[in-house]
Parts: sequence; C-alpha cells; structure tokens
Amino acid sequence: MVAPGLAHDVTSRIASELLEDLRARYDSVDWRTELQVDRLVVPSAALTEIFAAARRKLLERGWDLGVVITDLPLKVGGRPVSRQLSPTHGLAVLSLPALGAVHLRQRLRRTLVELIGELTGRGADDEWEDNVLRELVTDKAHRPGRPGVLYVPVLAASHLRLLLGMVRANRPWRLATRLYGALVAALAVGAFGLVSTDIWVLADSMGWWRLAAMCVVSIAATVLAVIGAHGLWERAPDARVRGQVVLFNVTTALTVAIGIATLYLALFLVIFVAAEFVVRPNVFAQRLGHPVGVDDYAGLAWFVASFATIAGGLGAGLESREAVREAAYASTADDEAVLQEARQ
Repeated sequence: MVAPGLAHDVTSRIASELLEDLRARYDSVDWRTELQVDRLVVPSAALTEIFAAARRKLLERGWDLGVVITDLPLKVGGRPVSRQLSPTHGLAVLSLPALGAVHLRQRLRRTLVELIGELTGRGADDEWEDNVLRELVTDKAHRPGRPGVLYVPVLAASHLRLLLGMVRANRPWRLATRLYGALVAALAVGAFGLVSTDIWVLADSMGWWRLAAMCVVSIAATVLAVIGAHGLWERAPDARVRGQVVLFNVTTALTVAIGIATLYLALFLVIFVAAEFVVRPNVFAQRLGHPVGVDDYAGLAWFVASFATIAGGLGAGLESREAVREAAYASTADDEAVLQEARQ
C-alpha cells in the first residue's frame, strides 16, 4: 500500500519486483502481490492510526501480509524511525524519505524483502520461516464438520509456531514498562497496602487457596479490562479472514496476559522485599496476634499484589488507545543502522 504522490519511477514496478524477489527468496509457498494506492489516513497521523487503517484494508482484500509505504516521517517516543512492524497485524510501515535520496529504488526493493522476512521469521532460520509461511497461508476456515466452539483451540494448535512467533515479537514482558500510568497506579496501591495494618489483617485471614483465586481473578479481570477499554479485540468482516482474525485475537490475549502476569510477578517481588525491610517482625506480629514468618510476608505480598495489579489495569485504562496499542503490538526494526545508511 503506497501513499498517493510518491515518486512514480520508484513505485510503478514495486509489486512485480517484490513478487520476483519473494518467489526467489521463499519458494515454499506461491506468492501474489498487489499494489494499492491509498492515503489511508489524514496527515499527520499516529502510527497506530496507520496500522489500524492498513489492517482494515488488509482484511477487506483478503491479504495475509501488508507493507505500507508512506511519505510521512515516522516517530516512536519522539525518536525518528524508518520503519515499524506489527507481526500480530501482519503489517509493516516504511517511511520512504528515511531511505535517503540516492539509489532509492534499490534500497526500497531490498528493504521490502527484509520487512517480509521480519514479519514471518524475525531473523530465524530458513526452515522456521518456510514453516511459518505455510502455516500463515493454510486456510482452515472452511473445513467441514468442525464445531464452532472447537475452532479456536484447533486453529491455535495447528498454527502454534506462528502464534508463538507473533507473541514473542510483541515482547509482552515489556508491556507494563511501556505504560507509565499503569506502573504509577500499581506502585501507589502497593505502597498503600504495605503500610496499612488493616490490609495485614485481611491478608492473614486469607487461606492460600483464596490468595490463589484472587491472583487468577485479578490477572483475568485486568486483561479483559485492558483489551475491552482500548478496543484490542477484532471482528472478522467475512469468513475468508476468520482464521487470521482468530490468530490475531489469541495473540492479543496472550500478549496482554503475559504482560499483566509479568507485572504481577514484579509487584509481588517488590512488595515482598519492601515488606521485609519496612514492616518489622515485632510490629507485624503484634498486629496479627501471632508469631510471623516468611510465609506471612509472602501472603501479604501476594494479597497486595492482586489489588495493585487491578489498579495497574485501571491506570492503563487512562492511557491513550495509541499508547496501549503501540505498547502491545509495535516492534521497531533496527532503525539506527537504516537511518545511518540513508544519511551516507
């Protein structure tokens, strides 16, 4: 997908050249390329808006992968980048001006093949990329006799390699660190719970099974809140792309779940260590009415971490949709090297 007004001598043969390169590089599947000229968004638009518009176009056309070539400058966190990828969406965005003015057509051709490789394998070996590509294009949406309730787990299991690659590319363990509001809210509630003696008593009254149930409920509720509040769940416009949309939604759910679980574990460790330093055993024991040990501190950290995680989800709800989507999906390529090459 290219923006209107880009240099005609650069984009006129882009689809046919890309087809040749992909067939030569990845011969395990058959390729078809199309060129779509569309502004997609009104400048100046955020990267998340470009991805959302391109995703709608990709689903409408029934494509498996898409690359957007734009004349807009791209920035992530105020830093200029030449390209941005979202393997979950099956999309990459490339800023043509960032490639420089010399040998532009050759650089564009080489970069497009690199982007397709990063969307499918992220630098993995040839066998992995070939397997991922075959899984990507395998249509399981029209298999007869498959109950609807079983469709999602069967599709996820058959595309397990592709699913794991998409989740890994999102780096879900970094989700919470990219959302400032979520971190602040979680830490604030964690600090309050640590110094509140009423919380100590409540935590002590909980059995281990109740603490475990609270852990599961708090993570699940936070995941649902983040996905629902920011519209991360996608609906299939028609049956042709049903499998692709299911994989997208499963990837989204796993990405957010791993991110929230990582936040929960980090909060538990921080609160546990802080409690050992801040809450003196004699004060703790006097308030609880019995001698205390490591298990009491662990129970307190476990209890407080559950509430802090929910608070983190509420804090994430205050973030902009663009910030959450960028934290959940966007993956910046090695832009410094690309920009340096463009400047030379």
